[in-house]
Amino acid sequence: MLKQRLLAFTLLATLVAPLAARAADADFTLTIKDRKFNVAELQVPANVKFTLTVKNLDKVPSEFESTDLNREKVVVGGGTVTVYLGPLTPGRYAFFDDFNPTARGHIVAK
Repeated sequence: MLKQRLLAFTLLATLVAPLAARAADADFTLTIKDRKFNVAELQVPANVKFTLTVKNLDKVPSEFESTDLNREKVVVGGGTVTVYLGPLTPGRYAFFDDFNPTARGHIVAK
């Protein structure tokens, strides 16, 4: 009986470890500086939930908004917000700063 439990535990650990490692890698950061997104194209894994930390390095408010992702977050000057996203199917998802129409970018899920 103990041998069967040990085998089951080993099998479970083998299956769960890759998922835990993948979840640990599912955090991304996007910065806003000089009223622009850095980076303008962010690549993320498809079919995985992830967090996106948006840091505003400017002194004025900005916004992370995406109609494609159904998200809208105001980021005060010098502030940080967390956006929970996914899982996304493979594709391109536009985002923008509604306060500054020239600040645009894409999340690319692969």
